[in-house]
Amino acid sequence: MFLLACVTPEPEPTPPSACNGSEALCDLPFDQVVLPGTHNSMSNEADDFSLPNQPTSLTDQYDDGIRALLLDTYEWEGDLWLCHGYCELGALPLVDALTDLADFLRTHPGEVMAIIFEDYITGEQTEGAFDNAGLTGLTYTWDGGSWPTLGEMVAADTRLFVTAESGGPPPDWYQPAWELYRDTPYDYASVAEMDCASNRGTSDSPLFLLNHWAEDPFPDPDLAAEANSYDVLEARVNACADVFGQLPNIVAVDWYTEGDLFAVIDAVQER
Repeated sequence: MFLLACVTPEPEPTPPSACNGSEALCDLPFDQVVLPGTHNSMSNEADDFSLPNQPTSLTDQYDDGIRALLLDTYEWEGDLWLCHGYCELGALPLVDALTDLADFLRTHPGEVMAIIFEDYITGEQTEGAFDNAGLTGLTYTWDGGSWPTLGEMVAADTRLFVTAESGGPPPDWYQPAWELYRDTPYDYASVAEMDCASNRGTSDSPLFLLNHWAEDPFPDPDLAAEANSYDVLEARVNACADVFGQLPNIVAVDWYTEGDLFAVIDAVQER
């Protein structure tokens, strides 16, 4: 006589009820969402970069709510790295950093993120790093039509939008940044110099990157605290939204823990 064991099936995962922490954002198309971002995201104090732009590691940035990354890729000593100018002054292995990002996205299935690469490696090298990190399947490719809502990106599990300043397809998800983004200048030495001039991209570029940092001549948390203060940052986001005819899709700052980045993003998203 044989007894049949009852096997309880694994429960289906519950779809996230919020996108980037908000139910309302699930209904917004990607090109209407404002993502808090970091400039030179990899260049951080926690990982011992010289003259860092950020205080914390990439994974801590994700945990704190950063959803857009400005990253620089290099080939150095026969391997691929995230560096800023000179890898001797600070470097993170590219595949390791991308693996950490893949882990974060898989354990946070309601989060949508964007990367803009200042790329000094090829698209083929980048594709290999994404494949090795298990990140390729999470990428989203825009086909030139209407933008998906964040909820649709979450449902399809294509939650990472990737562009490159110099490179482009292939692979198809490695898209040319300045065809898709317009941006403001980024070489301000003081907050008083910040304006809403158009820099890269064209009037046909559907997305908008607001570069919001000042360096005199290097990144400084006190300068960032002034730039990221609520009154300064909210005023510039709104002023530049009027000039560009849309809210910025990425607001990128230095020393994101200084000031009021997240509070401003929440406020202007309801504009």
